[in-house]
Amino acid sequence: MRLQRIFAILVKELRQMVRDRVTMVMIVGIPTVQLLLFGYAINMDVRNLPAAVADMAGTSGSRMLAQDMLAAGVIRLAAEAHTPQDIHALLQRGEIKVGVVIPPDFERRRIDGRQASQVIVDGSDSSVQAAARQLAQMPVDGGGMSSAQTGRISVLPLYNPARSSALNVVPGLIGVILTMTLVLFTAMAIVRERERGNLELLITTPVSSAELMIGKVLPYIVVGLVQATLILLLGHWLFEVPVRGSLWAVYVVAALLIVANLGLGLLISTVARSQFQAMQMTFFIFLPSMLLSGFMFPFDGMPKLAQWFAEIMPLTHFLRLIRGVVLRGAGLGELWPDALALVAFICVVMALAILRFHKRLD
Repeated sequence: MRLQRIFAILVKELRQMVRDRVTMVMIVGIPTVQLLLFGYAINMDVRNLPAAVADMAGTSGSRMLAQDMLAAGVIRLAAEAHTPQDIHALLQRGEIKVGVVIPPDFERRRIDGRQASQVIVDGSDSSVQAAARQLAQMPVDGGGMSSAQTGRISVLPLYNPARSSALNVVPGLIGVILTMTLVLFTAMAIVRERERGNLELLITTPVSSAELMIGKVLPYIVVGLVQATLILLLGHWLFEVPVRGSLWAVYVVAALLIVANLGLGLLISTVARSQFQAMQMTFFIFLPSMLLSGFMFPFDGMPKLAQWFAEIMPLTHFLRLIRGVVLRGAGLGELWPDALALVAFICVVMALAILRFHKRLD
């Protein structure tokens, strides 16, 4: 072994690394993104949960209770409600995460020390339940009552009364697995064709760019649906995760995410020059998708800038859709904004992938 030869190899590898722009971006970008995500965007302290208050008492004490809850910063008024039925409808549609019900006999209940109000929570998100318990610890004294004369606040977790973490994790895991596998598979598709020389054969055929892209996407749609079915079956068998909504709606939602991920993977494959670059770019996109989507950390606890960035990612909308259908029994008509967002994402990325793809060796 001679140091001169080792040094020559070292210089050669460094030069090759510097010339590889994607690798240089990953070297700097991955630690930077992780630092920003964990230091700035990820916040375990849930704040500003969308909520509605159904104040059926209409007294100064009930209004003071609602104002105190809003002033705590845990919830924010996002919709109007007048009855418990309004609260349930808003929760099912996913417009709110927390509903506060103040009964007509609030003052009498408070004086008697009985349950004075109820916090109804979207139990499909475990982080919301933890935040709602903070509201339940607030005193209901209306100003100066003794502890024996104060009412209580109860918490009712809908859709997950047993607070099972599996009910929250398993539906979201469908999206995480589909994103991780399908983006990677398709990101390497065109790159593999180029590296193996198969594009030379395609050049001589009348296949258009759009036909080639669609032909490569279709087999992976079947793969994605098989993966989604497997997760649903195992989740139901091992963890008793129910499917409260339509099974047809579940597969429509899964198909939307599958096509969105395949389009994103194809777009990456038109940018990457090697399979290694395709893997790097996939990881670079997958990491913020998983962390900012609401799968691991509470979405409402993130800063507005991080939430706006997360709205671009298909996994964010899929989690809202799949939890709404599987756990809350909502229909696609009630969840149409997120479904429409996935359709728009599919149209944009597929159009960009087709425009960027050139059936040429260079």
